[in-house]
Amino acid sequence: MAVSVSDAEVDAKINEWLRFDKNEQTRGEILRLVEAKNVNELRSRLCNRMAFGTAGLRARMGAGYSMMNDLTIIQTAQGLAKYLLKTCEGVKKKGIVIGYDARHNSQKWGQISAGVMLNEGIPVYLFSSITPTPFVPYSVVKYGCSCGVMVTASHNPKEDNGYKVYWENGAQIIPPHDKGISTSIIENLTPLDASWVIDSVLTNPLLKDPLAETSAAYFEDVKSLCHHRDLNMKTSLKFTYTAMHGVGYSFAQESFKSFGFQPLIPVELQVVPDPEFPTVKFPNPEEGKSALDLSIKTANENDSTVILANDPDADRLAVAEKLPSGDWHVFTGNEVGALLGWWSWHSFQLKHPEIPGSEVYMLASTVSSKILKTIATSERFNFEETLTGFKWMGNKAVDLMKEGKKVLFAFEEAIGFMCGTEVLDKDGVSALSVIAELAVWLVEKNSTLKQQLDSIYQTYGLHISNNSYFICHHQPTIDGMFNRLRNFEGTNTYPKSCGPFSIKYVRDLTTGFDNERPGNQAVLPTSKSSQMITFTFDNGCIATMRTSGTEPKIKYYTEICGKTGASREDVTSELNSLVDNLIEHFMQPNVNKLIARSG
Repeated sequence: MAVSVSDAEVDAKINEWLRFDKNEQTRGEILRLVEAKNVNELRSRLCNRMAFGTAGLRARMGAGYSMMNDLTIIQTAQGLAKYLLKTCEGVKKKGIVIGYDARHNSQKWGQISAGVMLNEGIPVYLFSSITPTPFVPYSVVKYGCSCGVMVTASHNPKEDNGYKVYWENGAQIIPPHDKGISTSIIENLTPLDASWVIDSVLTNPLLKDPLAETSAAYFEDVKSLCHHRDLNMKTSLKFTYTAMHGVGYSFAQESFKSFGFQPLIPVELQVVPDPEFPTVKFPNPEEGKSALDLSIKTANENDSTVILANDPDADRLAVAEKLPSGDWHVFTGNEVGALLGWWSWHSFQLKHPEIPGSEVYMLASTVSSKILKTIATSERFNFEETLTGFKWMGNKAVDLMKEGKKVLFAFEEAIGFMCGTEVLDKDGVSALSVIAELAVWLVEKNSTLKQQLDSIYQTYGLHISNNSYFICHHQPTIDGMFNRLRNFEGTNTYPKSCGPFSIKYVRDLTTGFDNERPGNQAVLPTSKSSQMITFTFDNGCIATMRTSGTEPKIKYYTEICGKTGASREDVTSELNSLVDNLIEHFMQPNVNKLIARSG
C-alpha cells in the first residue's frame, strides 16, 4: 500500500525508500516522519543525496538518502564495485582492502561493503577488527589491490560516519575517479537482494583477514623512520597519550615499541574505543586545550612533559609540551609541521649525505604554513604546494616517486602529517614516534620542542599564523559571500585592498583566476564545486578563505611568512589586525547568518 504525505515528489521518494530499505530501524524513522506529516524533514532526507566527494562520503547517520545508513552504504558499494569492474583490469585477482573504525555501524558497513564486492567476484581483504585509517592505504600497496575503503568519520561528532576511498596507488581518489564512482553509484541505486545478506561474508573463500600480517609489516617498516634508537631506549622523558576514545591506543604503543621507547602513559578514561566519546565534546585534538584536559591532568600526575594525541581513527596527531612556567603549549599543526619538516631534513642529511637536495621533496597544502618552502629555499631541496587535502599530496608524492625522487615529508595545518612514503596519507601512528624521537634528541642537547621551534623561526624567519572558521548551514550565504568578492568593484573585479592592507595578488581556485601567473591562469587544479580564494598582501601576508568539504564551515587561514628583524609580538599584532579587517570587510556583510567564530 502506497504511503502519502500529499507532496508528489516526497511521496515518490517515501515509497521508493520503503521498497528499497530492509532495515527496520531506518524504515521506522521514515514511517514516523510520515505519521507526523513532517514534509520538510522528509524532503531534506529523501530528495537530497549525499555528495560523493573529498575521497568519499561523510554525513550524519540516520534514515534517508542524505544520511549514512545500510541502504546508502549498499548503494555506494554497488556503484564502487561496478566502477572497479569497468575501469580496473585484474580487479578480480587484485581485490580490495576494507577497514573500519570504532564508530557506531562502522564494522557492519565494512562487512556490507565486503559482501557487495564478494557477490561481484572481487576478493576482499577485510580487517577482522578496528584499525587506524593509515592501515588501509598501506595495505592497498602491500597487497597490490585495486582499491581501499575505510569506514570512518575521523574526528567528526559521534552522530556522523563516513566512507573513505583509496585508489591502487595507495593515495585517496582524485578526478576522474571520484566523479566516475559518483556516476556509477547513481547508476546502481537499486539494492540487490544479495547485498543485504552478510551472514556468509566471513566464510567466503574470497575473503582474507590482513590484520596480523599488515600490522607486523607496518611496524617493521616504521623502523625506517627511527634514527636514534639508542637514545630512545634510555631516555627519562615521559610521554602521555590519548586515543580520544578511538582506535589508536594499541597501535600507538606498538609504534613506540618499534622505536625502542618505554610504553606511553595512557589517559585511562580515553583508552577504550567508545563511539559515544563520553569525555570530550568534540573528539578532535585539533581543538587544543579544550580537548586535552584529561591528557594534561594525566601528564601532570605522572611527571610527563609531552602529550601525544591521536584523533579517533589515528590518522592525525596533536602535540603539547609543558613549559618551565608549568603551563602547556599546544602546538598548532603548522608548528608541528615545522618541527617534523626540519627534523626530516636534518635526519636525511646525516643518513644520506650523498643524495643532493635537488632529488629531495617536501609537500604541503596551499592553506598550510609556508615554512617548508622557506626551509627548502635555504637548504636547497624542493618544495611543492598542492590543493587542500592529503589526496592531493599523496598523489603528488606518487608522481614524484615515479620520477625517482625522494619525498621526505608532507603536512597539512589540520594536524595531518606524512613522514616518509610507506603510507601515502596522513598517519598519526608513525608521526607520534617521529616527534617523540625529536623530543628525546633535543633533551640530550638540553633543549625542548618549543625551543627548537623558536630556533627554526630564528633561523629561517618568523612564520605566524591565525586560522579559524565560521559555521554556516545556509549555502546561499556562503555563495553570496564569495560571489561578492569576485565582483567587488564591478563585474569580475576582485578587491585591491582589505582595510589599510593592500592586496598584491588574487588566486581563485573556484574559477581558475590567478593574476600572479601568465594569462591570469591558475596552475593548481580548480573546482567549481568548492569555494577557495587566496589573497597575497604587500606586507607578505597570505590569506585564504575556503569552504570545507566535510563540515558546514567557512574557513580562513592567514600567515605572515619569513619576517626577520621584527619581534613576534609586533608581527602577531600586524597579522591580527589584518584578520580583523578580513572579517569586517570580506566576511562581515554576510555574518548575520553565521554562527559564532571558533576560538
